[in-house]
Amino acid sequence: MATYLDRILDDHRATAAADTRSLDQLIERAGAAEPTRGFAAALRAAPGLGVIAEVKRRSPSKGDLFPDLDPGVLSTQYKAGGAACCSVLTDEAWFGGSTDDLQAVRAAVDLPIIRKDFTVSALDVVDARLMGADCVLLIVAALDDAELADFHALATELTLDVLVEVHDEAEAERARNVGATLLGVNQRDLVTFEVDTARAVRVASSMPAEVVRVAESGIKGPEDIPALVAAGFDAVLVGESLVTHTGPEEGVRALIDAATADR
Repeated sequence: MATYLDRILDDHRATAAADTRSLDQLIERAGAAEPTRGFAAALRAAPGLGVIAEVKRRSPSKGDLFPDLDPGVLSTQYKAGGAACCSVLTDEAWFGGSTDDLQAVRAAVDLPIIRKDFTVSALDVVDARLMGADCVLLIVAALDDAELADFHALATELTLDVLVEVHDEAEAERARNVGATLLGVNQRDLVTFEVDTARAVRVASSMPAEVVRVAESGIKGPEDIPALVAAGFDAVLVGESLVTHTGPEEGVRALIDAATADR
C-alpha cells in the first residue's frame, strides 16, 4: 500500500519527468538573480534560539490549517515576534502552497526564506533560487546518494543554503557524507505522518557539533523547547502551532523566551 511519501514523491517525479526546460538556461538566469539573504547565517546569529516560522495552509494528515492566510501579513507577524527565518510551503496539491506565497513573503519581510517542498530534480533546485528562496530543502529519505550529492552541490553553486532533513542516525550519516552544514531532524515519520517527539533528541547525538542543528515538526509550544536546546539544537522549524496560534507574534516570542528561561 502506497504511503503519503510514496504518493507525494510519485506526483513530483512525474511532474519533473515531464519538464522539458533547459537546465543550463535556468542556471544562467539564476546567476543574475538577487543575492541570497543568508539563511544559515541568520540562524547562527539568532540569540538563544533561531525560530524558522512557517507559512503553511494545510497538511496531508491534518487537512486545512489556515487556508485563507495572507502570507505577507503572517510573515510580518513572525518577524515582529523575533523569527530568524521563514519557511514557505510551495507544494500545491498536498499542502495548498505556491510560488506566489513565497514571493509574497519575500516582498513583505527581509527575513531569509526556505522553500519547503519535495525536491526531486535539479530543476527544482534552480526554481527555488529563481522564485526568491534563500535555502532549499533536501529530504534524505526522498533521494538516493547521487541525487543528494548532486542537488547539494548545485544548490551551493547557486549560493543557496541547504537544509538537509533526516529522520534517523543512518540518514544523518548520509547527510554528513555530502558535506551538509545545516541539518534538520524531522520528528514526523514521512511514511505514517505520525510524530515522535523524542526523535530529535535521539538523533542529536549523531550530528556533528559544527553543523547548525534544526528540530522540525511536532513542536507544539514553549514546553517542547528546553529539551531540544539541552540536546544541542540551534533552531526549530515550527508550522502548525504558529499558523493556528491566536497571536503568531506572541507564539514566536514564547518559543524564543523558552530557550533562555532556565539559563
